[in-house]
Amino acid sequence: MTAAREEILKSVRDALGRRPGAPVPPLPATARVGPRTAGALDAEIELLLSEIRKLSGVTRQLANPEDLRPALAELVAAEAVKRATVWSTPDLAAWGVPAMLTALGVALVSPQADKHAIAECELGVTGADGLFPETGTLLLHSDAERPRVVSLLPRVHLAITTPGRLMADLHSAFAAAKDASYSVLVTGPSRTADIELTLTLGVHGPKALYVWLLATP
Repeated sequence: MTAAREEILKSVRDALGRRPGAPVPPLPATARVGPRTAGALDAEIELLLSEIRKLSGVTRQLANPEDLRPALAELVAAEAVKRATVWSTPDLAAWGVPAMLTALGVALVSPQADKHAIAECELGVTGADGLFPETGTLLLHSDAERPRVVSLLPRVHLAITTPGRLMADLHSAFAAAKDASYSVLVTGPSRTADIELTLTLGVHGPKALYVWLLATP
C-alpha cells in the first residue's frame, strides 16, 4: 500500500513539475475569490428563498409570530408529526413554538435527550445563526441549548429565523464561528446518490427541510 501511494504521489509531482520537499507555490491572483457584496435586503431574501426551493426545500415568509400557529398546524398535519424536539433558545421560546406544538398534540422530546430518542422524532426545530443567499445555505452553531442532532436526526428539519441572520458569504461567518464548539452548514435536505446516480432524499439526514423567515424578531 505504501509503495502504491508513493508511486501515485510521484506521478502527481511529475505532472506538476515539482520535487519532494519543494515549497508549494503561491496561488495566482486569478484563483482568489474576494468577499461577496450583499445586495438590497428584499433581493437577498428572494435569492435565499429561491435557492432553498431549488434544493427541494420548502420556504415561507411570516409577518409576525402569530402566523406561526397556523403554519405549524399545516406542517404537523402534512408531515404526520407526533413527536418533536426544539432548540432551547430564547427566540423560539419567546415566539411560543414549544407551547404551540404541545397545543397541537405533539409530544415534545428534550433536545438534550438520548440520540435514539431524538431520531424517533418526526420534527426537529431550530433557528439559524447565518443565512447565505447565494447558495441557500443555513449556518447552525451548536452548544448546550442548540444540540446539532436536532437538525440532523429527525425526519423533518424546520428552521425558523429572521432576516437579521442574513450574511453576504462565508467570509463574514468564520469570525463569528471561531468560538463555537461545532457548526453545521445545511444546504437542502439530505441527498444521496448511488453508483447509477439515482438521487434519494433523507438517507443520511432529514428528508425534508422547511425554512420560515419571520419578518419581525
